[in-house]
Amino acid sequence: MATTPTGHARAYRASDGALELSEFFAPQRTPSTALPDPEPFLRNLTRGVFEVLAGVRDVDQLARWLTEDPYRRLVTRSNLAARARSARGVPAKRPIHAVLSARHSSPADGVVEAVVIVQGPARTRAVAMRLEGMDGRWRATSLAIL
Repeated sequence: MATTPTGHARAYRASDGALELSEFFAPQRTPSTALPDPEPFLRNLTRGVFEVLAGVRDVDQLARWLTEDPYRRLVTRSNLAARARSARGVPAKRPIHAVLSARHSSPADGVVEAVVIVQGPARTRAVAMRLEGMDGRWRATSLAIL
């Protein structure tokens, strides 16, 4: 195995057909049969996201359940919400939200696309998510709050 000029390891496929190094250490896809029911995860992740936006939960607590893209977007959105609260002089307080429904479908094995409807004190919102089975657990690969 050789290293690139930037120091990242490159894996080569051996002539005998052995697996590449990245195939061992990259996130491993998990089939739906080896994963738990996604509904409790959908509901809990949605509550966690609203708590992050309200400023009562640290976004790092959700990091293990999100892939890089939704994590970065949630960090950005929570920072904007914190600045808005600070500008108005409003302290962070625990949100009162009720999960009205969670609908999900599976377009492929190990993939769930879902919409969670959440009722808050001011308005009702929808959270659209895409979950993928990775390393034996569900992880959100896409997250949008509508």
